[in-house]
Amino acid sequence: MSLLRDLVHVAPSARDHQPALRCAIGVAVPLSVVLLLGRLDLAVFATFGAFAGIYGRNEPHRERLATQLRGGGLMLGVILAAALTGGADVGPWDLVLLTGAVAGIGTFLAGLFRLRPGGSLFHIFAFATIASVPGQPPLWEGLSTAAATAGFATLLGQAGNLWPRHRTPWERAATYRPTAQHLAALGREAGLYVAAAVLAGSLATALGIGHTYWAMVAATVPLVGQSARARVTRGLQRILGTFAGLVLTALVLLPGLAAWQLVLVIAVAQFAAEMFILRQYALAQAFVTPLALVSTQLAHPTAPAGLLADRALETSIGACVGIALVLALHVRQRARPRRA
Repeated sequence: MSLLRDLVHVAPSARDHQPALRCAIGVAVPLSVVLLLGRLDLAVFATFGAFAGIYGRNEPHRERLATQLRGGGLMLGVILAAALTGGADVGPWDLVLLTGAVAGIGTFLAGLFRLRPGGSLFHIFAFATIASVPGQPPLWEGLSTAAATAGFATLLGQAGNLWPRHRTPWERAATYRPTAQHLAALGREAGLYVAAAVLAGSLATALGIGHTYWAMVAATVPLVGQSARARVTRGLQRILGTFAGLVLTALVLLPGLAAWQLVLVIAVAQFAAEMFILRQYALAQAFVTPLALVSTQLAHPTAPAGLLADRALETSIGACVGIALVLALHVRQRARPRRA
């Protein structure tokens, strides 16, 4: 019963509408621009550039600026690596290994920069998605789009300074110097992310399912949490939320909406996801799923039925791999005191 309660519990709101509105505007405006320019091939770069806005959601303005510059800079580095990889036309197994490397590096740097959300879920998603895009646009166009979108999202993060009652003191945060123990812990965490991503990606690739990176992303979800129970709960919420989100996605994609309508759906889904991401992970995933799939469909339309099936299978595989890894580590840790 306690596990079931954890799966459905909704935490109280903590002014979530403010960062949710910033994130929704941060992705809607750039996508509207590329739509008006007739350059939907740049939509994926705009979408991932907007991820700079998810960092520092409740921090004071000066700290938020520094956090979003670090998070946005890291995302731009991932986008650059992805575009170069896409131009090199690597094979599916090479892509799994490269994405695993991104998982480790992204996790280590996110921890070093003290980014929240931590880990490398967004970096895995961005790298593998862009690297898999057929017919890459010119490198400078893709990077310029991503950089402009990241800059816009960072400016939105400072919009509260325009209203005195929302303005926070412009004080410098205390200097942080990582200790050797912290760096070692980050190295272990990065290795865990690499193992989860590569295992899930290898399994999905061997089974011949499309969009392998969705399994890799889902495999890292259960790695977040302070206890084995919290991590398993998060993995189960990923599965439940994804299947609920697939129903919403089907209602959006199957009627064949126009491109401007898809942009509106993306903005609404982004707002709803940010409203619940810290309060109820399964509910947030019900909106993250249409957000991810509609963004993919906007840039490169494919058969909706195949897209929905791939998402369901890949998420289930990845989440199960992540949960199995968490349980294996839990059993190993509990066995250590007995051996001692």
